Amino acid sequence: MSLEKDVMTQMKVAMKAKDSETLEALRAVKGAIILAKTDNGQQEITEEQEVKLVQKLVKQRKDSAQLYREQNREDLAEPEEKQAEVISQFLPEQLSEAEIEAKVEDIIAQTGAEGMKDMGKVMGIASQQLAGKADGKTISIIVKKKLA
Repeated sequence: MSLEKDVMTQMKVAMKAKDSETLEALRAVKGAIILAKTDNGQQEITEEQEVKLVQKLVKQRKDSAQLYREQNREDLAEPEEKQAEVISQFLPEQLSEAEIEAKVEDIIAQTGAEGMKDMGKVMGIASQQLAGKADGKTISIIVKKKLA
């Protein structure tokens, strides 16, 4: 089932349950899908584009929640985190840190990377291979740790 159909199904459930926070998050996803379609002038967007779109929405919510926490605004941070949870259900299953480390070590071995000068090469391959399965920030931290 495509992301758009899945979101619409979830929206109907949220409407019936009168769950406004979930509904707000789902509407954000639907809006982003529609925007992506109109930007590209396409009828459909690829699965890869869907994953990137959902990742972006989750990251925005988490970043907002973090900012609100720094400003001692728990009342605003909690809804953002709940929305991030709702939206992240549309992402593929995320890899654990140990799994990411193992993949990064394999990539370093394949490329023969020997230090921070090769970070760009490793990050490019790692970002491609782990797209949708791991957060870019986490990948970057692990690559830095392994190359240092």
